[in-house]
Amino acid sequence: MAPAQFIVGTSHSKLNRSYGPAIIDDTTPLPEHTRFRWLRLITVITVCALLWIVLMALLLSQFGWHGTLTQMGWFFTKASLLTFGGAYAVLPYVYQGAVEYYGWLNPAQMIDGLALGETTPGPLIMVVAFVGFIGGYTNTLFGTELSFLSGATAAVVAIWFTFLPSFLFILAGGPLVETTYGNLKFTAPLTAITAAVVGVIFNLVLFFAYHVLWPQGFSASFEWPAALITLVASIALLYFKRNVIYVIGACALMGLVYSIFLG
Repeated sequence: MAPAQFIVGTSHSKLNRSYGPAIIDDTTPLPEHTRFRWLRLITVITVCALLWIVLMALLLSQFGWHGTLTQMGWFFTKASLLTFGGAYAVLPYVYQGAVEYYGWLNPAQMIDGLALGETTPGPLIMVVAFVGFIGGYTNTLFGTELSFLSGATAAVVAIWFTFLPSFLFILAGGPLVETTYGNLKFTAPLTAITAAVVGVIFNLVLFFAYHVLWPQGFSASFEWPAALITLVASIALLYFKRNVIYVIGACALMGLVYSIFLG
């Protein structure tokens, strides 16, 4: 694969200078800020740990360990450790915890949140914000008069504790990853992790299918409209190669029409 080429230029006062093409490939020396430094690693870990401890301590002091916001902080911290496989690897865990264990929202609300997340390029942040907001709103953490504030606060807590570890992994792990490039001892385990993540994503497909097509369980009726919309969308995407945004819009419109006139 040919290396990418970029024209590097700079300006000084009224003088523009071009330094010609710059070749950036696997042999290009690493920029200084990407090089591993123990001091940088310790600093990043310390700052992220303090950011986690300060907010968790504040929640503990105000709501106690069993408070909804405190439990959200702890739960989404654990969920963040599964995000190495992407959003699809962690969503079943979020469903199990938020719906089945804590009861912050019901299965139908969770499926709505998952559907909302799939309409955007960043499904995970949408889903955790949705779960946090609905959990805080329905539990009226600050009283019925402040339901929206309860939901907004819970959404912020969910986002904070989900993505703070992600920034830690990026800022602390980035230089470490660069030092392992081409090292088979590190790349081989990552291949196995990739295979495991594919299996987790397939599990999510089955999870979606079950809760969409049999929302009340196998003993209840089969959702033929949802199955038909899924079939139409699959044909449009795989056979006719239609734009995914148009397909999502068309499916949403079909579902809306059905729920209004036939549901």
